[in-house]
Amino acid sequence: QVNFVVCQLFALLAAVWFRTYLHSSKTSPFIRHVVATLLGLYLALFCFGWYALHFVIQSGISYYIMIIIGVENMHKYCFVFALGYLTVCQITRVYIFDYGQYSADFSGPMMIITQKITSLAFEIHDGMFRKNEDLTPSQRCLAVRRMPSLLEYLSYNCNFMGILAGPLCSYKDYITFIEGRSYQLQQSEANGKEDTKYEQTDPSPNIAVAQKLLICGLSLLFHMTITKTLPVEYNIDDNFRATASWPVRFFYLYVSLMAARPKYYFAWTLADAINNAAGFGFRGYDKNGVTRWDLISNLRIQQIEFSTSFKMFLDNWNIQTALWLKRVCYERATFSPTIQTFILSAIWHGVYPGYYLTFLTGVLMTLAARAIRNNIRHYFVESPAVKLCYDIVTWMATQAAISYTVVPFVLLSVKPSFTFYSSCYFCLHIASILVLLVFPLKRTQKGSKKHESVQPVWSRTVEEESLLQKNSYSTTNNSFSQKQEITCRYQALKQ
Repeated sequence: QVNFVVCQLFALLAAVWFRTYLHSSKTSPFIRHVVATLLGLYLALFCFGWYALHFVIQSGISYYIMIIIGVENMHKYCFVFALGYLTVCQITRVYIFDYGQYSADFSGPMMIITQKITSLAFEIHDGMFRKNEDLTPSQRCLAVRRMPSLLEYLSYNCNFMGILAGPLCSYKDYITFIEGRSYQLQQSEANGKEDTKYEQTDPSPNIAVAQKLLICGLSLLFHMTITKTLPVEYNIDDNFRATASWPVRFFYLYVSLMAARPKYYFAWTLADAINNAAGFGFRGYDKNGVTRWDLISNLRIQQIEFSTSFKMFLDNWNIQTALWLKRVCYERATFSPTIQTFILSAIWHGVYPGYYLTFLTGVLMTLAARAIRNNIRHYFVESPAVKLCYDIVTWMATQAAISYTVVPFVLLSVKPSFTFYSSCYFCLHIASILVLLVFPLKRTQKGSKKHESVQPVWSRTVEEESLLQKNSYSTTNNSFSQKQEITCRYQALKQ
């Protein structure tokens, strides 16, 4: 863990140097690719030793598969190989070497590389094999129209900005950044037309980076001081279960799981700051001309802590992974997309039994929450006062459900997880099943739900803006393609 933090701080300094001395206006894309890749592999070697070879092997074989299989079926083979290779590495690490340890391990970066390999394979398949009219608006925007070179592929998978903790980004966004086109294109997209007001200066990420580093510091401080005093394992302590009342137990469950989140806030926000410091992550300007550096942000803390539905929590937690699951699984599933997506998420996370208990429980919670919302929510949205009360109640229910669901994710093993659930009499499992039996679950078209429909009163504006982030994709180089991509983004946003 110390190696991980030291490497990320080194990557932060390297990002500042990369943006200053290897700026796209001074250096060719070839040099930027080479330096980003070599720095990434060096950090991986320093942090994980020769286990870092797995990153090169996984990427190299996947690239070879793309070349020899062809665009018609390569996405399937790449998906099976990358996920299978990751799973084998996770099995050997967990069950042979180091069960139950949360120390930084080489399978963490491999999880991000697996996302990149599979998402790019689907994007190439969409761009070079499928017909344009068969693609969804988001697939059309992300589609890659040419095969990347080996250097571009390695740079995308193993660059120093994202090799240790991500986040996932689209291939087109990354290439646009390396080639130095992200600022001009994002400016055009944000305004809908060419605007010369901001074209003379390259936007500075310094304020955004400073703000994110402040969040990192506060998260780390919280983790070092509070988290250790509120262990999740205390939820299954025999004495605590025997003496504490139900309200006390549920309150401790909530605060202990809330205290477990800052380490993720720290890691993901620092990773976001590193990318921003290198100049990557710019998403245009808001209506006041303020720069927005959240193109590849992985979380929105306020929306997580104040989420009023299970879906809203998942949409704001590990955002890029949620988008990856949506693009490679949910949108392409032929049956039971919710169940398939949760199963893929469990497989990707690893081989601890607790992961599968969490995600299978998550399926029940998601379907039950959807059924309740579809059947009763419309009774509580007419009056602002009633809507506020509804939001408060759903916030409390959501926090309880999330905490209940993710306990096995933290405990990892079957026995302590079942000890916890049995001590609660499987109450939320039973309640979810009863809800699904009582309330009809309406079939909805995938992707048709509007995100703002699940947001609380106090976060309406931020959530509306978040739609733009989820559908912000880079554009191509020439003027005609740029206008086409801008139109494509707004169509995706409307959808």
